[in-house]
Amino acid sequence: MIERIKNALARCGIALWRINERAEETAELFFVKQQLDTRRSKDVRKYEVTVFRDVENPDGGKPSRGFTSVQLAASMDDGQIERALKDAYYSAQFAANPYFELTDPVQAPLVEKAGELAEAPLAWSAGRMAKALFAADVQEDAFINSAELFVIRSTDRILSSEGTDVSYTDAEVKGEFVAQCREPEDVELYCSFQYRELDEQALSAKAAKALTFVRDRAHAQKVLKSGKYDLVLSGDQVFTILYYYAARSSAPMVYARYSTWKQGENVQGGTSGERLNVTLRAVEPYSAEGIPMADLPLLRDGELLACHGSNRFCRYLGVKPTGDYHNAKMSCPNGTVAFAELKKGPCLWAVDFSDFQMDEMSGHFGGEIRLAYLIDEDGTVTPVTGGSVNGSILEAQKDLAFSTDRYLTADYDGPYAVRLKNISVAGAGE
Repeated sequence: MIERIKNALARCGIALWRINERAEETAELFFVKQQLDTRRSKDVRKYEVTVFRDVENPDGGKPSRGFTSVQLAASMDDGQIERALKDAYYSAQFAANPYFELTDPVQAPLVEKAGELAEAPLAWSAGRMAKALFAADVQEDAFINSAELFVIRSTDRILSSEGTDVSYTDAEVKGEFVAQCREPEDVELYCSFQYRELDEQALSAKAAKALTFVRDRAHAQKVLKSGKYDLVLSGDQVFTILYYYAARSSAPMVYARYSTWKQGENVQGGTSGERLNVTLRAVEPYSAEGIPMADLPLLRDGELLACHGSNRFCRYLGVKPTGDYHNAKMSCPNGTVAFAELKKGPCLWAVDFSDFQMDEMSGHFGGEIRLAYLIDEDGTVTPVTGGSVNGSILEAQKDLAFSTDRYLTADYDGPYAVRLKNISVAGAGE
């Protein structure tokens, strides 16, 4: 298929292009409670072709450079492939950008991922993770009512008209489940997961926490009053908070001047809490553009060390293209306080939201509370529901405290929890 595409590009007179080929095998399991309902496997191959087109500048100088992408399938005949490429090339002239050099060519042998998840039979890995998921599902009043689990193994190849030809293998396990408690109120709690190794312990722990949380949600009271609280966030919400720093330092944000951050600048400002240390760890050897990826130190003691992004925007900024880190794992070594100490009252530990979000433009974060624990100074813990959180990382970053307890997912390796001071909370109680 690759040769068919390259021949079609030549016949269409398209000189600048990139081909991304992805072969993907998947084992899929679907459960109703603990009963396997459906087992499915897939083996697919996908092709994405990006074509570049230069448009003359009427004022002279370098031309504008436009590009667009098209999806192709092996089932298409040569005529269909050519028509799709011609349509994409025609469209590229209407998406012209300031001129930029294309990605530097790289040629290297296949990079193969090692480990059980990458090497063991997919069905075997799926079975092990399913067993880990349901290991904690032994309670009478709370249970997992449904689950979906996917084990994916892939091979990516990237070729370009400039001479790039690289490939690598990868593997991941991901899915979702719903925990339910029917008494005294029938409630459900949705959870998703994603790992790049067979981390059975992490999945079992996540399921156990979800069952505890959904039981407490069923008993939670609407007694939370509006006011300022020390807010404790944990798990995926910590990653959401910290991702603000990755987003604001991205080359597209800096180039468009949505972000004024500069390398070497203290972006955390003055603080009496922990100074931030963040690294973006490459989990794939190449970006989709064929740029070699490496671990990128992002923040050291609150100071911005690098901007990062795709080839085009890095070229515009005059920095070395790093590749897009949207699939990277954010690593944060911060953490000085045990979680039990971190959540000592008075504070509000919010564990589940209807939709917790961070606005990467303004730094505001928030969401509607589905379950939180109101912890009084004497240690009394009251499960509460209702109300919403509305805070600003630009204010909260002045006094951050992270737990020594760790949390690991496919895209995050860092403290399990963070404590933020004086966060506005709209309560649901009187």
